[in-house]
Amino acid sequence: MSFEVRYTDLAGRIGQLKTMHGNLETPAFLPVVHPVDQVIRPQFMKDLGFNAIITNAYITLKRHKEKAIQMGIHDLIDFDGVVMTDSGGYQVLEYGDIEIGPETMAKFQLDIKSDLPVILDRPTGYRLDYGRATDFVEETLLNARSTVGVIKAQIDHRNHLAADEMSDIKGPIWVGTIQGAEHLDLVKYSTKELAKIGFDFFALGSPVEVMEAYDFRLLAKMILTAKEFIPNKPLHLFGAGHPLAISLAVALGCDTFDSASYILYARDNRYITPYGTAKLNELTYLPCSCPVCSVHSVKEFRSMDNSTKTIELAKHNLYILKLEINVLKQAIMDGRLWEYIVQKARSHPKLMEALAYIKDHPIMESGTRRFKSKAAFFYDSIDCYRPEAKRYREMVARFQSSKSHVLFYPEQDLKPFYSSSQYIDLIKEYEGYQICSYSAFLGIIPVELCDIYPAAHNLSNQANDEMMEYSHDEIIKALKAFLNLNHFEEVVIYADKGVRNSLNRNPLNHNNITILEYEDNRR
Repeated sequence: MSFEVRYTDLAGRIGQLKTMHGNLETPAFLPVVHPVDQVIRPQFMKDLGFNAIITNAYITLKRHKEKAIQMGIHDLIDFDGVVMTDSGGYQVLEYGDIEIGPETMAKFQLDIKSDLPVILDRPTGYRLDYGRATDFVEETLLNARSTVGVIKAQIDHRNHLAADEMSDIKGPIWVGTIQGAEHLDLVKYSTKELAKIGFDFFALGSPVEVMEAYDFRLLAKMILTAKEFIPNKPLHLFGAGHPLAISLAVALGCDTFDSASYILYARDNRYITPYGTAKLNELTYLPCSCPVCSVHSVKEFRSMDNSTKTIELAKHNLYILKLEINVLKQAIMDGRLWEYIVQKARSHPKLMEALAYIKDHPIMESGTRRFKSKAAFFYDSIDCYRPEAKRYREMVARFQSSKSHVLFYPEQDLKPFYSSSQYIDLIKEYEGYQICSYSAFLGIIPVELCDIYPAAHNLSNQANDEMMEYSHDEIIKALKAFLNLNHFEEVVIYADKGVRNSLNRNPLNHNNITILEYEDNRR
């Protein structure tokens, strides 16, 4: 497998996966295409920018076995991009056992030339008792080992071919499905075993019901548990067809997604927006300017026959899903994925709950660049956890001054601090002092470190009362930590009324402190 990561932010990444039918740029959403009943033509999806789709190998085998083997899956569904094939795990989840074994399914997916075939798994689903979930995980692993046997037989066959016959042969990238759902120790076990077996591409199974319950916190736990053991491998998330779930998953390092949500929602008269879904009969206006919404009004949608309305709604839903992927990619490129997922989180309490869980997780720093060309934006208390701010505070926590006197001054709009007129005045009056500025988000900013990102390039909001109260408490904590690390004989603090009040409530443990009044003219 060839998977090249080109850009990263948080744990999100823009990568390139090489397959038999071209390169796939990730993150990528793969619309589910029914191999028999295609409401939206796959070529429309390709024209829209979806270079990969997923279809069901089990249904294909049951209804078009010989034709699919003869034509290949790409010609059968009329799609010349990357095709991923699900092996029938969803049918197992919905209907119980299917009569086809893992070897048969593996052989069929090879015969129809799937680019990304998936092993026949046994989904654990959601709210399954631990004992049965364990059995299903073991069954999936047993199927994975059986599939590997088929793969090895194919490789042995290739090795017997003449060199010229082998020159144009490329193999598929097999996908190992991680099961366990809310039983995180089973997710851990499943991931480790699949990695031992030798899979390079992984898919997280059984998340659909978790997402339908809007339990994004549990979804985050499942992803993080799997990513711990396969941090550099591509990870697919089954059934992720909602913009809220996709944004969270990308930030945590998922690379590809699939769903039939675009058509399922359309059949239910549900209209996807970047922040959720709406019932068509509840809308007065269409909050979108895609090619579908640009030529139709809500009234026109409602007057359509069911078949036409479903098709038009499904097309709109696809436009929104493509938009979401593009916005996420640009956020990664710009180094603004943190701002984007915080913005998303505010659209649903359950997503904010997930953000509160992941905000301090080490994975959030894994792909965050140390230096960015765009300013870091700090809005409120959650932004203290953005990786750049945490890294900066950790660096300052190791800073030890050689000077015996220190002066603290509020952070200024003009950065770095040594370029401001306030700093020029201060060094004249306080010659020989350790000069520091301070902020709620970055803590103490020694002038020696004020030109390091993000201290040198950030904008913060401290204008509302709630943020100001939070800021004051964080500033006092930062002052205490810095003074405990360094042993200054004299401390001078320029403080506004709020910081002075906080110091009165929570005084610093120092014998020689001078607090001078500071008036912030920005407010």
